This record gives sequence, structure tokens and C-alpha cells, in this order.
Amino acid sequence: MVPVVLFEDNHCLALNKPSGMPTQGDESGAESLVDWAREDLRVRYQKPGNVFVGLVHRLDRPVSGVVLLGKTSKGASRLSAQFREETVEKVYWAIVEGSPDAEEGTWTDRLVKDESRNVVRVGAGGKEAVLAFRVLERWRGRSWLEVRPVSGRSHQIRVQLASRRLRIVGDLKYGASGRIPASDGGHRIALHARSIGFRHPTTAAETRVVAPVPSDWPGPSS
Repeated sequence: MVPVVLFEDNHCLALNKPSGMPTQGDESGAESLVDWAREDLRVRYQKPGNVFVGLVHRLDRPVSGVVLLGKTSKGASRLSAQFREETVEKVYWAIVEGSPDAEEGTWTDRLVKDESRNVVRVGAGGKEAVLAFRVLERWRGRSWLEVRPVSGRSHQIRVQLASRRLRIVGDLKYGASGRIPASDGGHRIALHARSIGFRHPTTAAETRVVAPVPSDWPGPSS
């Protein structure tokens, strides 16, 4: 699968990232979302030389969904500020093993990252992470959740769910019981960045972009 353009104007570009594609280049050498966007803009607009693409946030490689990029330095800088100030509204869908006790609520934890192993755990002394959740559906030992991270910590959703025995389906890193296939022949996790809401960097208009779930999504699609 390749990324799909969800929203674009002079300053912003929102793409639906497929699972398995890194947001930015890593040691694997695989084509990243940023690389793809830069080449796509170069070809579509016949731009010579280097094409600017500003990365303002990230999705983990096995996660699908909307990623917002800046097409200008002004756009990227102002969008980055919104992410730092935690004013961007991020909505995710997750399919988890098990079921929460309540229909909705908010969890607050402190997260500690082990840089050497690239894993995160709940623990004293870490950075505060706040996650709101709502149950959309329950079936056959699984739950479909809408989750809204207030903060933007690494692996936040995956860890906060796993620490409550609500492991994201397919997320072996955080204790899931098995794998699920991805369209690229690898494996994905059942976490999808469903939508993102932000203030446009030049007009200040409230903007919301929604990402349809891909064909390899292992749960309901509406």
C-alpha cells in the first residue's frame, strides 16, 4: 500500500500512512513517509531541487492513520508548536484484547522509556501521560475503543492500554497473544490514527482531517 493524500494546501499536507511504513528514515533503509511525500510533491508539481517536507509528529511503524506534515517552514514551525503545547486533538481507534470496566474514562500514568530496548513502561519518575477512552463496541473477548491522548508520549497508547491488560491486538512488544497480517506482507497492530484536529498555521481556521481505515484493519470500519 502507498500513502493517500487526505488534505493539502500551500502550508499543510495530511497523509493516511499505511502500517509498516516508517514515518521517517530509520536503520532499516525502508522508504519513509517523509521520503514518499517529498518525491510525490516533486513529481506532481515538477519541482526542481530539494522539496521541503516538515515532520511535526510521528506514528509508530506498525500503526496506520493520519500524519500531518508541513509544506513550508512557517507551516511546520507553527504546527510543531501546537503539538508541543498539546492543543492538537488526536483521535485513535484501537482493537484490544479484553474489555475495560467502564464505558469511558481517563487514565493518568507516568511513563519511563528504556532507550536501549525502545520500550516504555509505567513507572515512578517518568513523564505524565493522560489518555481518555470510550468503548465503541465489545465482542468475542475484544473491545473496539476510541482513545484520545492528551499528552504525546512515545508508545503512550500502547503502554497505557497494556498496563491495564487491554493489549492492542497484534502488539507483541507489549504482550499481545498473537500477530495480525499487514497488507505489505509483514505484521501490523490494531491501532489507527483516525483523525487529527488543529488550527491552520496561517488562517487559524479549526481544521479536522479523518483517515479511513485500511484494508488490513482487523475490526469494524465505521
